[in-house]
Amino acid sequence: MLYTLENETLCVLVRSHGAELRSIKERADETEYLWDGNPEWWKYSSPVLFPIVGKLRDGKYRVSGTEYELPGHGFGRISDFELVSRQQDSIEFALEWTEDTLKVYPWKFALYVSYELEENKIKVIWRVRNLDEKHMVFSIGAHGAFRCPIVPGEKFEDYYLAFNEAEDMRNLPLDSKGQFQREYGNMAVKGTKLPLNYEMFRNDALAYAGQKSTQVSLRSTKSEKSLTVEAKGFPYWGYWTPDKGGAPFLCIEPWHGHADYVDFAGDFKDREGSEELAPGEEKKFSYTIAIG
Repeated sequence: MLYTLENETLCVLVRSHGAELRSIKERADETEYLWDGNPEWWKYSSPVLFPIVGKLRDGKYRVSGTEYELPGHGFGRISDFELVSRQQDSIEFALEWTEDTLKVYPWKFALYVSYELEENKIKVIWRVRNLDEKHMVFSIGAHGAFRCPIVPGEKFEDYYLAFNEAEDMRNLPLDSKGQFQREYGNMAVKGTKLPLNYEMFRNDALAYAGQKSTQVSLRSTKSEKSLTVEAKGFPYWGYWTPDKGGAPFLCIEPWHGHADYVDFAGDFKDREGSEELAPGEEKKFSYTIAIG
């Protein structure tokens, strides 16, 4: 089911499958900011990554000696959510555990995903609740695919990422199976600007730990249209476009958690960056997408 949210500035589409944003349009001139999920390049627009971010080593993980399997980025993005509430400018969905989810993720949980419009901004809110009698381990993250170029007639290479803090960080490279390698890569970010080109994504996503900036903007050197993702308290960020080059979008991804390292063989609770909830506890995470 597809739902429309509107205010004076924005018209936004959200679907119940995956509780996923599917369109962000500026009402003044109909500029579209979000990738439409055309499977020619990538069938998603802005999936919610849960209960893992990235890929597990060999697609498997262990909890107290028992082995489980999960697809990359978990099952949240391929699940049907229930509508909880809806108003003209806000909506909330819920996904709860089932006997089927327990076969691949051994905790009883509830995940709430909501979107709220405020002027030129979309506030994305996730609430994760542990409904089990034991401590729960999970990761969660964003994977918004934003049109690049935003303005028709421009090129991907006309755009750059602008950071609100001066950065000095090196990427955590991924191998061919989607696992982090232990050494740093050569795609450093220094200062407040990272010019974009397709070649920089030939080896998959650019992932960073310790990014100081809480605001990352996609901007053009040739026009004024831009988009900003603001995410406070997220320890990891990823940036991605398909490695074959030519895709007209760039993903800006704040994460709580990341893919396994190539040599990780421990228990699920020992995965770097994971979140934990005590029985009955709930955690809230949020970030904002602003057009400008």
